[in-house]
Amino acid sequence: MSQSGAKSNTPFKKALHPRNLHRAGYDFGQLIATTPALAPFVTKNRYGNLSVNFADPAALRMLNRALLRHFYDIEFWDIPEEYLCPPIPGRADYIHYIADLLALCNGGKVPHGSSVRALDTGVGANCVYPLIGTHAYGWHFTGSDIDPVSLASARRIVEANPRLSGLVDLRLQGKASDIFKGIVRGDEIFDVTICNPPFHDSPESALAANERKRTNLKTENDSKRNFGGMSNELWTHGGEASFVRRMIDESARLQSRVLWFSTLVSKKNTMEGVYKTLKRVKAVQVKTINMEQGQKTSRIIAWSFMDREGQSAWGAARWKREEGQTIQ
Repeated sequence: MSQSGAKSNTPFKKALHPRNLHRAGYDFGQLIATTPALAPFVTKNRYGNLSVNFADPAALRMLNRALLRHFYDIEFWDIPEEYLCPPIPGRADYIHYIADLLALCNGGKVPHGSSVRALDTGVGANCVYPLIGTHAYGWHFTGSDIDPVSLASARRIVEANPRLSGLVDLRLQGKASDIFKGIVRGDEIFDVTICNPPFHDSPESALAANERKRTNLKTENDSKRNFGGMSNELWTHGGEASFVRRMIDESARLQSRVLWFSTLVSKKNTMEGVYKTLKRVKAVQVKTINMEQGQKTSRIIAWSFMDREGQSAWGAARWKREEGQTIQ
């Protein structure tokens, strides 16, 4: 497809965060100009709008490559076959809502710069949260994962993009039952933790969810996942409820070394158990942030063991205005 006439009529995505760069939808003319290899994947959908086939893993990978290059200054991005290819707008929403959370501890201003330290638990082969967060706010990210292949892929991405130099640190979690233990070292401090946990409790559950998704996309069901995902990315024993419970339990041991803990929670019925666990560990503040991501609604659950006074003192002590940076 030529660049001319390639502008999309994708509807305005008003449900996305106000600072999300993707609220206006996808302008395929701009994306193709930045990444010409996207052009063969762009056609008119049944509504007459330019789009890609969201049931095609190759199309999604190329779309992500174009989005990351055009909006986030990422010249190289790729993932191994069958690994998770996340939707960029939803991932960006998480980062922006976390920025708002930190702003509450900084007089209403989002802190910028590498003095802000974020821990991405389960960074994945795609490394998407650090790619977005470093561009939007200049934060420093530490990414952890239990899968050496994922970390190797993330490392290739980081090393191939000079703007990420010094802003992303990657660590292997050597014990599958641990989340923060072995990753948060010595007296290390983080301002926030983020996580996109494995949502399902079995391979069968993950496959069933994929089939429902493909039905919604009006395509044939098969074993091929359009967004991909290896076992450790999609399912864990006990599902997200068990994973988040373990995360909360471990967070209690780090309550003076992390300002805000957070994770995505996909299933509404998980929340009751999450709130009970947070009450048991005596979290001082708990916030639930609802997000609409495509055809589903998910939520961020965030918790802190500090009161508002302690949070403000934390921000004042740690977040310095860096040369060339502004706080907005």
